[in-house]
Amino acid sequence: MIVLPRLALSILMVLGFIALNGMMLVYMERKVAGHMQRRLGPMEVGPHGILQTLVDGIKLIGKQYIPPYKIDRPLYLLAPVICFVPVVLAFITLPFSEKLQVRDLNVGLLVIFALGSMTVLSLFMAGWSSNNKYSLIGAFRSVSQSLAYEIPMLLSVLSIVLMTNTLSLREIVEAQSPIPHIVFQPVAFLIFFICCVAETNRAPFDLPEAESELTAGFHTEYSGMGFALFFLAEYTNIVVVCATTTVLFLGGWKGIPLPFMQYTGVVWFLIKLYLLVFVMMWFRWTYPRVRIDQLLNLSWKVLTPLALINLVVTAVVLKII
Repeated sequence: MIVLPRLALSILMVLGFIALNGMMLVYMERKVAGHMQRRLGPMEVGPHGILQTLVDGIKLIGKQYIPPYKIDRPLYLLAPVICFVPVVLAFITLPFSEKLQVRDLNVGLLVIFALGSMTVLSLFMAGWSSNNKYSLIGAFRSVSQSLAYEIPMLLSVLSIVLMTNTLSLREIVEAQSPIPHIVFQPVAFLIFFICCVAETNRAPFDLPEAESELTAGFHTEYSGMGFALFFLAEYTNIVVVCATTTVLFLGGWKGIPLPFMQYTGVVWFLIKLYLLVFVMMWFRWTYPRVRIDQLLNLSWKVLTPLALINLVVTAVVLKII
């Protein structure tokens, strides 16, 4: 009887965090972009433009939802939902602290990757069903990019699994006491984080929605709440991959205890999480977009062989010691 109220409360907390995080990250993105380009960013709505995102969200919700002509309607309507729901479910297994976790699954890491693979399916559905050649090209790019970068990502994670002998996210964090895995696996960390940038379709790897080539890519024909779900899913997915990176390589909630604070683990986890988010934004406003051949060559010719070598070296060292 206690499980259902707790589950409902957890879902409400997750949805509240996602909504608040989406507004905060959009504001942060604009400010980071502004300061890196020596301009102010939003300044008019609220103090320093802090309410600009809220106003934009209200305007977006009020937009009319106009499906194009001759679309595959069931797939077109289902694609934004399939894109958004998995990233929400991923929060079930993420341990924000020793006590703040919806459910500790013994295959939590596997669940994260299984849910993440649903995103590319939704993007392909959106591009295929939109009856738009630019959307279709964006969908093809999304599938090829996801397939290319999932392989080195999984290979880099296997190094951590070999070291910890578990797929539980909580146990992986506990294994990093007192030294985080990034000290022993710097190569795996770099490979994993680069793949995270590519898997979330962030610049310089934002080929599926390259506005200079494809208008808006796979979501060109979406407006109103359809576009809003894709938009919110992207920023939520950024948090999920950065949280996973924090768990795997940066010690999760582990950190120096802070005075007068009972839940210091959550504070350290969020500091590490949003530091990685800032680095992703830093990449976007620093590096130019790569070509599709450069994107695929980086994965197949550089990251995948490097991840394989790192995995073999890890296995040999673990066998020796």
